[in-house]
Amino acid sequence: MNNDAGPGLAPYAVSEANSRGRRHAEPAPRRRTQFQRDRDRVIHCSAFRRLEYKTQVFVNHEGDMFRTRLTHTLEVAQIARTMARALRLNEDLTEAIALAHDLGHTPFGHAGQHALNECMRDFGGFEHNLHSIRVVDELEMRYPAFPGLNLLFETREGMLKHCNRADAEALGELGRRFVEGRQASLEAQIANVADEIAYNHHDMDDGLRAQLLTPDQLLALPFVRDTTEVVMRRWPEADAKRLRYTVIREMLNCFVLDLIDATTERLAQLSPRDIEDIRAHSSALVDFSPGIRAHHLELKRLLFSKLYKHERVYDMAQRSQAVVRELFYAFMREPGLIPGPASAGTTAEAATAQRVADYIAGMTDRFAIAEHQRLAAAGS
Repeated sequence: MNNDAGPGLAPYAVSEANSRGRRHAEPAPRRRTQFQRDRDRVIHCSAFRRLEYKTQVFVNHEGDMFRTRLTHTLEVAQIARTMARALRLNEDLTEAIALAHDLGHTPFGHAGQHALNECMRDFGGFEHNLHSIRVVDELEMRYPAFPGLNLLFETREGMLKHCNRADAEALGELGRRFVEGRQASLEAQIANVADEIAYNHHDMDDGLRAQLLTPDQLLALPFVRDTTEVVMRRWPEADAKRLRYTVIREMLNCFVLDLIDATTERLAQLSPRDIEDIRAHSSALVDFSPGIRAHHLELKRLLFSKLYKHERVYDMAQRSQAVVRELFYAFMREPGLIPGPASAGTTAEAATAQRVADYIAGMTDRFAIAEHQRLAAAGS
């Protein structure tokens, strides 16, 4: 099947006609677009399934009501697809990027990444965004003809949200836009902003339910207060739970609609002829209006200061980081404890460290805790 992702695509959308293809040649899929194939491969891979037991802010065993990496990813994909459709972009590519963007995340969220990065400092560090590329290019072993998932260039490039110059140069063509200061596709830009929108709104919801945030803290923000007043006037009899859901839903809707409208206006002003005009632009085109951008940043700052820095969250992060560090050094001492054959590398220690990092990054929260307990009991 060699058509675009759907009828009516904008001329600056990514399509099969302007795709840079796959690392390993394959026959075209039947009854699916190439971008649908990428989306489906992501959904069916092992790393995607493990996201169910990797957490965002709260450790997995703290409670089943909180978001995991999987539920976050599904929310990002839903928001991203809505925006891509409204902007006449490639929905399948946007969804594939959104679904794949967190495949390289460690257990215990950003706390786990911080600890693993510290452990890997002498070996190039660890960054989950780059590790997501490693997962889809090398670590997933599902096909006899090639390592990884053999995703399209546009999907892989879109997964790279940020990259320093050294890493970008090491990635070659995949990292070139970071070296040259060029922009990602609009589909990748959408997935990036959808990630931020989803984070803000579900962390606000989870924080309230965990009683780490208070309604008064959120109501101190003008946008939250104004939205709450509108909802309460419309639904004066609503109980607290439904009121919370409705306010968050209305805020989410406002952010998404504003982003679509503001991006549409920028595209109308630029009048891009093709994707090269998008890539050559001086800045990202997918963004909020200035007013909503200010509200978005206010909410991010409040969540950082009141939720992510909360004593309970900090305590969970410290314990989680200790688990990751102790696992890393235990496996460095005894790499034979890691299942599977040893990897080849330039030096034995560097190869071992990469193998240990790959293994730990692939763990779920529960497995990491269980493995830590097992090794502690065995005296490793």
